[in-house]
Amino acid sequence: MISISETAQSHFAKLLADQAEQTNIRVFVVNPGTSQAECGVSYCPEDAVEATDIRLPFNGFDAVVDAESAPFLEEAEIDFVTDKMGTQLTLKAPNAKARKIGDDASLNERIQHMLETEVNPQLANHGGQVSLVEVTAEGIAVLQFGGGCNGCSMIDVTLKEGIEKEMVAKFDEITGVADITDHKAGDHSYY
Repeated sequence: MISISETAQSHFAKLLADQAEQTNIRVFVVNPGTSQAECGVSYCPEDAVEATDIRLPFNGFDAVVDAESAPFLEEAEIDFVTDKMGTQLTLKAPNAKARKIGDDASLNERIQHMLETEVNPQLANHGGQVSLVEVTAEGIAVLQFGGGCNGCSMIDVTLKEGIEKEMVAKFDEITGVADITDHKAGDHSYY
């Protein structure tokens, strides 16, 4: 799940030596699976470990991960690097913003994954997001927009020229898209 380099393990062991006995580290993701996902590392006293937490043993300490963060920390790497500017701890978690989906994922899961990883990061620049409501028997992906997209005058272009073209090209089962958002222009609208 998480790999921690030897130099990072030494760094953590040194830091933990100054903490209460049986203190470990906790690796976590705040807002996992979203474009606002952020990873972190903190001290984890023994009494803060939950029954559902996962303990990963390392050299002299455990990395504790909560069950919700676990899938988003697959393939995560923690390193402690030294360069001309000094030293720094790095945490790379390629799945923090969106978990990988399996080859056996349903059409809805594959569409939602595409929205989360390809479309929403672009819409987030305007304070917006989109989610899948359903796929009809006719192959129409029914979407709902929120944030800055709600009431935006460019929503038809975004929907038909952007999202629909991408979805129809990517998913054979999709014939088009529809928007069920009750668009009300206001201060929140991007355009």
